[in-house]
Amino acid sequence: MSTCAQCITKRFNALKALTNCELERFSEHKTSLLIKKGEKLMTEGNAINGLYCIKDGKCKLTKLNTNGKEQIIKFIKGGDILGHRSILSEEPVGLNVIALEDMHVCFIPKGDILDTIKENAQFSLNLMKNISHQLNEANSSISQMAQKPVKDRLAETLLNLEETFGVDKDNCIDVVLTREEIANTIGTATESAIRLLSNLKKDGVIDLIGKKIKILNKNMLKNLSEGY
Repeated sequence: MSTCAQCITKRFNALKALTNCELERFSEHKTSLLIKKGEKLMTEGNAINGLYCIKDGKCKLTKLNTNGKEQIIKFIKGGDILGHRSILSEEPVGLNVIALEDMHVCFIPKGDILDTIKENAQFSLNLMKNISHQLNEANSSISQMAQKPVKDRLAETLLNLEETFGVDKDNCIDVVLTREEIANTIGTATESAIRLLSNLKKDGVIDLIGKKIKILNKNMLKNLSEGY
């Protein structure tokens, strides 16, 4: 098991501000977890006693609406952290976190996080910036869902997925989602998502290879996402 000082993941999140002594303390107290595909890392409404650092793997952040239907709010990849908002606000977890593939995750106890916040101003500032960025993303998502037609939302989602996860060796978006998960991301029925994806393929904007999606014409997809 690598130490926090050796882990490259810290370069991509608020932990990059930690001193060697703070990293050593985290290493001594952290717990390494393997979260299998489909398992929950965090559950909406539950209390949380630490921060999760995603070493590798992908997951989705979801919330159940009043009808019990899953709404996918955001996607997370290796290098991100989770749980810091609940630690700071002393509120229960607001979303479910579900693994899209096997994930390696480090759990750092709440006490260590709070002590470090008091001692390290830059770490505190990084956490605040992270939360502010997430709030801005949430506001943009709400606006998108309220104002954009479903076809535009799909186009924007595909662009965001490629930006978040990159592409694999076949130039497909490097995450595998079911058609239902895509529908739950853009707020529509699964049948509608399937039809819209098929139309984009017919128009030469994307290609569908099994469950994988390849963007063929990014400019056209951008125009669609902006309502042109």
